[in-house]
Amino acid sequence: MDYQKAGRYLKFGLISTAALAATAGVALAKSDIVVAMQLEPPHLDPTSAAAGAIDSVLYSNVFEGLTRFGPDGSVNPGLAKGWDISEDGKTYTFMLREGVTFHDGSAMDAEDVKFSLDRARAEDSANAQKTLFEGIESVEVMDPLTVKVTLAAPNGSFLFNMAWGDAVIVAPETIADIKTTPIGTGAFMFKNWVQGDKIDLEKNAAYWGTPAKLDKVSFKFISDPTAAFAAVMAEDVDAFVGFPAPENLPQFEADPRFQVLVGSTEGETILSTNNKMPPFDNVKVRKALAHAIDRQAIINGAMFGYGTPIGTHFAPHNPDYVDLTANSAYDPEMAKALLAEAGYADGFTTTLKLPPPSYARRGGEIIAAQLRAVGIEAEISNLEWAQWLEQVFRGKDYGLTIVSHTEPFDIGIYARPDYYFQYDNPSFQQLMTDLGAEADPAKRSALLTTAQETISGDYVNGYLFQLAYPTVANAKVQGLWKDAPTQATDLTAVYWQ
Repeated sequence: MDYQKAGRYLKFGLISTAALAATAGVALAKSDIVVAMQLEPPHLDPTSAAAGAIDSVLYSNVFEGLTRFGPDGSVNPGLAKGWDISEDGKTYTFMLREGVTFHDGSAMDAEDVKFSLDRARAEDSANAQKTLFEGIESVEVMDPLTVKVTLAAPNGSFLFNMAWGDAVIVAPETIADIKTTPIGTGAFMFKNWVQGDKIDLEKNAAYWGTPAKLDKVSFKFISDPTAAFAAVMAEDVDAFVGFPAPENLPQFEADPRFQVLVGSTEGETILSTNNKMPPFDNVKVRKALAHAIDRQAIINGAMFGYGTPIGTHFAPHNPDYVDLTANSAYDPEMAKALLAEAGYADGFTTTLKLPPPSYARRGGEIIAAQLRAVGIEAEISNLEWAQWLEQVFRGKDYGLTIVSHTEPFDIGIYARPDYYFQYDNPSFQQLMTDLGAEADPAKRSALLTTAQETISGDYVNGYLFQLAYPTVANAKVQGLWKDAPTQATDLTAVYWQ
């Protein structure tokens, strides 16, 4: 705003006071934002780690894939502006957008797509969701803006799979430093990471698509719920996504400075169980565990009522969800009887290793008390996120843990015998193979019903609740996602009112 010029116009009666105020409002609108979240990423490569915190910062903001999730969970064009699918459903020809560049100024083309998909599906791939790419038989560069992907068998979920954060497109020349200096194609560029504190992004002026409305973004990491409450109340942060202290939400709702968005997630929160570690290799023990748990008491005590009970690893908002909570209804007497049948009438001791999120730490204390009531002594260890990934997820060194699986439509992880809860059921594995090859909606629904019933009946894990997603933000912040169809804090359309 040129205030000297505005003053001259006002002097000669050529501009109204209201118009001046409106113009000044635009000039003074904030162009930066501080967004807080509880977990800090262990590193910044979404293609080589299971930590959802990486996607929470980088998905869509810095890195993009051929397709991408919208705020409603829909699958939309990303770096691919369109695609053709062969009649047999095995060949996808992607047409890439023109003029896309990485943040270092280099062109993004079909060679980068081939590199990214081949790297993800390679034998030595460190991709946490390698199964998304296992069906790919070949990736061919047809020309700089055309890529042909051939599958070994039809896969009705292929475009969905390509929208995951694990499937983003990266350049070979930036891989060496990707964990500390991520270079993508998104509307924001990585600027700085002060470990233990924050990650800064800045607007990508050369973005191929609709430019971001914000110039600067800071992701601030605040793990302690009390500190989270204090930071929001003091307006030290502009938004807190996945706010970790749900007991404080009514106070924010009553304060006109703030808005509270409570959405749904893809986060199945489970008491993950090591199926190969005795005594959890005995289905009766796992069933006893399930009946020892009072889900509603956990939701009330740990989440202050926010959360939807689940009886299998499937999101209740999915049209194919089957309510199987009755399979593991709270029944401590049945739990004791099952333990006696399994040879553990006097109970046993196990480990309960908890990552930092408050749902895990608070829920863990409640579950430990519930298990103690039936004779199971769960020794709690509170781990930092990197420790949890090392000991539990990669090392499989645990009896029990609590974690929310926030990846979308991820029931297929139960078909991976080497996954951290080590469930090995060939029948279920075949079910997932059949599902991947089936395109008929009714037949897919039937297969998904069987899949949910199978893992519920095998009591693979203790199914607790679907994680609610509360966000507390300044009342003037617009464009935040309410729901979390994938673990992401997409700021590409966020602006100040």
